[in-house]
Amino acid sequence: MPTELLINATPYEIRIALVEHGNLVEFYLEQPREKGLVGNIYRGKVVRVLSGMQAAFVDIGLERTGFLYVDDVHISTADFEKRLAKCDRHDECAGAGCCGSETPDSLCRRTPGLNIGDLLTEGQDILVQICKEPLGTKGARLTCNITLPCRNLVFMPMTDHIGISRKIEDEIVRKQLRQDIETLRPAGTGFIVRTVAENATNEDLEADMEFLLHTWGEIQDIAVKAAIPSLVYEDLDITLRVVRDIFSPEVERVVVDDLKTFNRVKQFVETFAPRLHGRVHLSESPIPLFDSHGVEMDINRALDKKIWLRCGGYIIIETTEALTVIDVNTGRYVGCAMSAGLSLSISSTWKRRPTGTRSFPPSRKRPKKTRAGSTSSGFPSSAWCR
Repeated sequence: MPTELLINATPYEIRIALVEHGNLVEFYLEQPREKGLVGNIYRGKVVRVLSGMQAAFVDIGLERTGFLYVDDVHISTADFEKRLAKCDRHDECAGAGCCGSETPDSLCRRTPGLNIGDLLTEGQDILVQICKEPLGTKGARLTCNITLPCRNLVFMPMTDHIGISRKIEDEIVRKQLRQDIETLRPAGTGFIVRTVAENATNEDLEADMEFLLHTWGEIQDIAVKAAIPSLVYEDLDITLRVVRDIFSPEVERVVVDDLKTFNRVKQFVETFAPRLHGRVHLSESPIPLFDSHGVEMDINRALDKKIWLRCGGYIIIETTEALTVIDVNTGRYVGCAMSAGLSLSISSTWKRRPTGTRSFPPSRKRPKKTRAGSTSSGFPSSAWCR
């Protein structure tokens, strides 16, 4: 069966499913009234500098002030490259400002010698990007290390660096891509070559680069005239963002069940991936899209707080402000010859993705990140959260 990207668009929510060989692999959900903020760029004002925490609070016009850590104000090239190496979830942190995937422990490992009081003062205006959504009583996590993603490239205007996705393994291709970017890029700018660019032509890279440089120029022009605080740049919505990041030659079809959304996707693909525009289709079937592809039941099961596993055990997933807790329970599991039978079964049956998406059994082609939580059954998280 083909790999398909299914987009179910209604006035009250957008649902997107990636299906491989009939199995639901990834699922995205966004409601217009709760649109994500990650990737948005704001002109804000520093309202408080806390030297003891090595952090500052910035008013960006949202309900709560954003949190800006010292390492997200200034970071050396060496530290930035180390941070990039940890950010492979979205092709080297596309649009995440390179701090979205850090653990809370990383807040304690600041760059020696940096002091937030030497970098920022109260009342100072500053250009920042959201790299982590507000949650509960906590404001958004901010960064000054702005990134702008496109189809093949991620632009880093504040960093002089060239990065190549680690998923591109052919050394000859990596070397050629690095040479192409070095030839095309303006001095002092940084770019990351995304996985989808492995087969991109020099013209594709140049077109993306021109688009990103033009976008950054517009952002700078708007920021100069913008009020403080205010939104300067808004990232793509969930539909176009997923198409940009996931739709590749390996995806045989994109099926949309809404005419307006279909036209938007079609226009976007014709602009940024014209060779794939023939794979975008409009579903006109009277049967709901997810029902006709047999994924509605999988989605309902996956979004339930309690998930039964084929081994007889079950897990309960609870999200809090600080972490996601995964409670492992034996349920109907009665043991087996191996002492770690349940944990091994869970490891092969279920994996939890961050940022609101989940991965589904039985087998996956791509490695998936998980967020370790606490367990009540005595099994260490590291035994099954990989």
